[in-house]
Amino acid sequence: MTTINIQNLVRKNILELKPYISFRDNSQFENPLLMDANESPFGEFNRYPDSTHRNLREKISAFKNISANQIAIGNGSDELIDLIIKIFCKPKKDSVLVTNPSFAMYGFYASINENEVLQLNLNDNFEIVKEEFLNIIKENQPKILFLCSPNNPTGNSIDDIEFYIQNFDGIVVVDEAYIEFSEQKSCIELINEYPNLIVLQTFSKAWGLAGARVGTAFSIEEIINLIYTVKSPYNVNVLSQNLVLEKLNQVENFQNNLNDILKERDWLKNQLEDLECISKVFPTDANFFLIEFKNAERVYSTFIECEILTSKRFPQIPNCIRINVGSKKENEKLINILKNI
Repeated sequence: MTTINIQNLVRKNILELKPYISFRDNSQFENPLLMDANESPFGEFNRYPDSTHRNLREKISAFKNISANQIAIGNGSDELIDLIIKIFCKPKKDSVLVTNPSFAMYGFYASINENEVLQLNLNDNFEIVKEEFLNIIKENQPKILFLCSPNNPTGNSIDDIEFYIQNFDGIVVVDEAYIEFSEQKSCIELINEYPNLIVLQTFSKAWGLAGARVGTAFSIEEIINLIYTVKSPYNVNVLSQNLVLEKLNQVENFQNNLNDILKERDWLKNQLEDLECISKVFPTDANFFLIEFKNAERVYSTFIECEILTSKRFPQIPNCIRINVGSKKENEKLINILKNI
């Protein structure tokens, strides 16, 4: 186990914070009269949700084979990203390191917190150059490293990800929003070996619950306790918690849907690679493709005219558009339009 003192990385004012603790959620009663929280006695959803997410954490604990005390629940992964930055980064003093291109919200929340955002440019194959990584952390000593694997918007997984965890003295956040679509192992199995590691996952992608806004963080208990100290008291509503619990009781349906997406991904890849308007289809471990077009402006305009919404990545990534895998009907419509461009 790597020896890093987490308390030395945490902002002093955060260490001094006393968490909001709901007496109701941290106590056991058989038949209580709930007259403590100024709620209405009427209605189906008149009670506040469990602020500790106890049932949901225990369910995820059994599913992931990890202690419930090593799991935090957020209002989407976005909230967890924001909280992690607030816990560890002093405004106007600390910096975060992100790869470029990658998920924009790491830099967005760092900027809100007035932290410098350092960018580590990926090479032409969207891979990290280890020597450049070692140089930038030596020169700048960023507090948090954000790694998205599989990476959004490029789709590829990070090779030898443990190298970057081993060589970083701050907090390493590995965002695995697309891990279910990949054959790579989750970094969750590394959290007891590296106390500075936080792994993010979400129910928005493979689980089909983007509208519920539920993200998860996995780490050592000390970091999870810090997240529960800083988060809003009732950050995940009861409807969303119940939806995830229902999904976790329907694992066979989840697996069938995942298999259908992977099957469609393979079909779509074969179709895309035969199209005249496409220069390159980048390899993907996610549920989307980054595609280089010969005339991306024309293709994107055509999509808009046909009311097909895709993610415009040019000019940052020249001539590229990100397109996610849809249903069979949606994918066939997409291909038919591209055949006529």
